[in-house]
Amino acid sequence: MSNNMAVDKSKTINKANGQLRIAIILSLTLGLAPFFPEPHLWGKLKWVMGGAHGMAAMDYFDLIMHGFPWVFLIYVVGKSILKRVRGQD
Repeated sequence: MSNNMAVDKSKTINKANGQLRIAIILSLTLGLAPFFPEPHLWGKLKWVMGGAHGMAAMDYFDLIMHGFPWVFLIYVVGKSILKRVRGQD
C-alpha cells in the first residue's frame, strides 16, 4: 500500500514541476515579448498607472494576454508554497 502512495506522490510532484516549468517559460516568452525597446507588459502597466488615457479595448486585451502568464506563475508558486506550509508535500 505504501508503494502506491509513493507513486501517487511522485506523480503529484512531477505534475507540479511541469506546471512550474510551463509557467516560467510562458512568463519569460509571451509575458515579456517583445523584448525591445522594453517588455510590452511593462509598457502597458506604465500606461495604466498613468491613467490609461487613450487605451482602446485592444490595449486591454493585450494587457490581459501578456499578463496572464505572470498570474499563472504566481498561482502555481502560491499553490506550491501553500502545500508545503500545510505539510501536504
